[in-house]
Amino acid sequence: MKTYYVYILKCSDNRYYTGFTSNLSKRFEEHQTGKYKGSYTCNRRPLILSFYTEFTNPSIAIETEKQIKNWSKAKKEALINGAYDELVNLAKKNFK
Repeated sequence: MKTYYVYILKCSDNRYYTGFTSNLSKRFEEHQTGKYKGSYTCNRRPLILSFYTEFTNPSIAIETEKQIKNWSKAKKEALINGAYDELVNLAKKNFK
């Protein structure tokens, strides 16, 4: 059974990049070496692999990647730090 990964990279400018791949080590190396010039991470190296999770269903992995990409920085950091109980509160908007 093939494994798929959703991952979060911390860039040198303290921003986060979220991606999807079936070969995590190869894809991280491509990001780290700037294989794709003009990509989001190319000019934000060096990078840190801050988080990844595994899936066996590529559709669920892609949906998860899209979901995480829309999260705030605080919510991504809660996921990275394993503060799962904070995720719900970070999803709520602050209506003043």
